[in-house]
Amino acid sequence: MATVKHTAPFSKFEWMIAWRYIRAKRAEGGVSVMTWISLIGVTLAVFALIAVMAVRSGFRAEFIDTIAGANAHVSVVMPRDVITDYDAMAERIKAVDGVRSVAPLVRGQAMASGSGEIGLADIYGIKLEDLKASDAIVQSERTIGNIDDLPNGIALGSALASNLGLGIGDTIEITVRSGAQSPFGQSLRRNAYEIVYIFSTGRYQIDEVRAYLPFDVAQLIFNRDGAADELEVRLNDINMSETLKQPIANAAGAGIWAYSWQDRVGRFLRALTIEDNVMFVIMAILVLVASMNIISGLVMLVKNKGRDVGILRTMGLTEGSILRIFFICGAGIGTLGTAFGVILGCLFALYIDQIFSLVNFVAGGGVWDPSIRGIYNVPAQLHAADVIKAVSLSLGLSWIITIFPARRAARMNPVEALRYE
Repeated sequence: MATVKHTAPFSKFEWMIAWRYIRAKRAEGGVSVMTWISLIGVTLAVFALIAVMAVRSGFRAEFIDTIAGANAHVSVVMPRDVITDYDAMAERIKAVDGVRSVAPLVRGQAMASGSGEIGLADIYGIKLEDLKASDAIVQSERTIGNIDDLPNGIALGSALASNLGLGIGDTIEITVRSGAQSPFGQSLRRNAYEIVYIFSTGRYQIDEVRAYLPFDVAQLIFNRDGAADELEVRLNDINMSETLKQPIANAAGAGIWAYSWQDRVGRFLRALTIEDNVMFVIMAILVLVASMNIISGLVMLVKNKGRDVGILRTMGLTEGSILRIFFICGAGIGTLGTAFGVILGCLFALYIDQIFSLVNFVAGGGVWDPSIRGIYNVPAQLHAADVIKAVSLSLGLSWIITIFPARRAARMNPVEALRYE
């Protein structure tokens, strides 16, 4: 009695037949046009998913870096009062494990004018050594001037300096309502300062109002003799701000409040998280729609290749072999589309600055307005977890939906398939 030999799953002949079906033209019973449509659809869907996730990750990182980099990780204040023993309080806070630096600040708003222009300025009085601890102010790529000259002048945000038409060496007038009390109200105090340093934090809303004065000068113009408005605390790990704010408040003393940068922008961060999840769901639906093209193409292929399936079954091919052949056809399209989409998405994330520079050049400029967007360019961060998530989603959908038409082909009755041949 002859023995029946079973071929191993996904044998060479199964791949050969599947490849022949994928390449077959319509005249030969193939669906090459649908194959290309499916391939392009999956490619674009995966590309869009990776690009969106990279930009969203970039926006989040840029937001945290600029907000937390230019501001305190934890702010220490005395409600409705100023802090007089700020030096002693700063030493106690520095003893808290995880605290990197503590800086006393004098804060106030003022009217800034220069070159015939007027604007609002948020004045920070700070010591030079404390300002140097702010990475967003010192290590920005768009800084002009010498920060060491701060004791002899004022430092301005780049947008504020641009709006006032001022540059390094120009004089800016600062007007504050902190003069002597008169029958007509509190008088104005006007002072002129030389601009010695222009910085860019990377966030337009900060750069258009922020200005730094020497700590003792700010104390004088805001009537804070021997006092500070708050203490700016910077941590070794910004993510520890919520954990350390209470120990910092305890070290500062009774009646002192401490709040973190997350208290200021936590609602916005939660909104970003919700938006990220919604965008992922929307883009996942886009991938699903693109994957559905594979089903339509595969159903047409099964219908056109009914005669071939009948012949292959009569030659001894099992239902499993037929299923695997058509599965390879559909899964191969999904896999190739996913691979091309990953390549395009990664290239987009890596070269996003060059791409937008080209778009800006072609459009004649003005494509990205930082005064509206809040940041100076489109950020993108490519994370391996995001790429893996996109690949898993695309391959999972394209492989799973391929099983149904492939199963239909496997269960085709060879007698029925060859009845009219």
